[in-house]
Amino acid sequence: MSTHQPSFRLPTADPERTARLREALSAASFTADGLLDLLGSSAYAALARGETVPALRASRGGRGPLETLVRLFLLQRPVAYERAAAALQAEDCLADGWLVREGDEVRASVDVRPYGGPEGQDWWIVSDLGCAVGGAGGIGGPGGARGREDRSRLVLGVGGASTTLAGLTVPAPVGRVLDLGTGSGIQALYAGRHATRVTATDRNPRALAIARLTLALSGAPEPDLREGSLFEPVRDETYDLIVSNPPFVISPRSPEGSELVYREGGMSGDDLCRTLVQEAAGHLADGGWCQLLANWQHVEGEDWRERLASWVPPGCDAWIVQREVQDVTQYAELWLRDAGEHLAGPEAYAARYDAWLDEFGARKTTAVGFGWITLRKSGADRPSVTVEEWPHPVEQPLGGEVMAHFDRQDFLRTHDDAALLATHFMLADEVVQEQVGPPGAEDPEHVVLRQHRGMRRATKVDTVEAGFAGVCDGTLSAGRILDAIAQLLGEDPVVLRDRTPRSIRLLVEQGFLLPVGDDGIEAP
Repeated sequence: MSTHQPSFRLPTADPERTARLREALSAASFTADGLLDLLGSSAYAALARGETVPALRASRGGRGPLETLVRLFLLQRPVAYERAAAALQAEDCLADGWLVREGDEVRASVDVRPYGGPEGQDWWIVSDLGCAVGGAGGIGGPGGARGREDRSRLVLGVGGASTTLAGLTVPAPVGRVLDLGTGSGIQALYAGRHATRVTATDRNPRALAIARLTLALSGAPEPDLREGSLFEPVRDETYDLIVSNPPFVISPRSPEGSELVYREGGMSGDDLCRTLVQEAAGHLADGGWCQLLANWQHVEGEDWRERLASWVPPGCDAWIVQREVQDVTQYAELWLRDAGEHLAGPEAYAARYDAWLDEFGARKTTAVGFGWITLRKSGADRPSVTVEEWPHPVEQPLGGEVMAHFDRQDFLRTHDDAALLATHFMLADEVVQEQVGPPGAEDPEHVVLRQHRGMRRATKVDTVEAGFAGVCDGTLSAGRILDAIAQLLGEDPVVLRDRTPRSIRLLVEQGFLLPVGDDGIEAP
């Protein structure tokens, strides 16, 4: 049997019939939890990597509604019409285009994938057949279908990059949200939980149609969808939150008509991400947030941190975190595989690989970084811009930690050393102290404070800093604690008060110490 997937028209989303389809999916336990129960953890994890054989084996022989829906929408295999009719309203699905009939069998026209929302919601993410799962690995690679018609317009489902951005997004209630480059609509779904109005844009009209299906099938309100690139569709409008998983791949220009719009933005180098960051300020309300994923070049002779800091627009605080970095050969190979170039034959592949390296050479690019960029329109005269490399494991969701980071920057910006010493602090939850040294030694070589939440940072501290952090319970001011430590150690309290604020600032900035307000509540 041929593995070629026919190109079907996209479904429509008649409200009543879509509601009945959603009820049928839920009744059959075609949900994230239902799939885990049916397939088991191993096959479920393999399916998330784009590998279907374990799921085929796990669901083999079962003829209930759940097995039927798995075969139709996840494994994209034909089923008998009667079997489909027993699982859902087949005539409704044929009328709206979710299913296509071929003789006595029906096939799905799109991939429909259950997704567990952040508070136990059951969502269903729609994407093109064969494009549901991210799996190229490495730095934000989404994977994709191979050998399909009009590959340039394919719309992918939820991958690692999508879930990363969702976990980073600040959870505060907001009025207006812009999901720039919505793709299959997952960020718009998340945003709808805490926003009054969500606008979603994409330059690919097929993506807008699929996002509409995702939102309708998941029971979200009717979306405000607009076609166009970057901020063109919203012009002079402002938002409280902008989120974007943009087409950030840095690649040479593709031949006319073959650009993969889910990953390539049509600009040279990392210009698209730079432009998005620089133009965001003009579309943020006061106090508004912009959060995005990005790739950026490491350019010969330039400090990548300074280069990224130069992107930040005036009046905005920024937190930029580099999570991964690849040399240009690894990066080229990753995205050549993603596009299926390795299947074109040795000569064609070598020519395309050469074109990528030519592009990097011309731009003096030595490596490519992947990470997170968060802006907050603070209007501060002295904006806080933090650019750091953090390849270590973190605990998602991090949206609360993102907000806390900027709150701490506000505190530090408005407190000089005297004000800092007058402040009461508390040690953050789940911070532990580790002493490192040879077994049996009287004194450790060094002491480490380690977080077990959020960014999971670790920092070396000296005896004074460890002692200071250990007694911070909000009762005494920082200055009084230092005076007590000075007396205990026989040091001059004036000298200790003079040299310690720098260390306190670092512990506050990294979230080990939390300032406490007059009412005993941790200050925002």
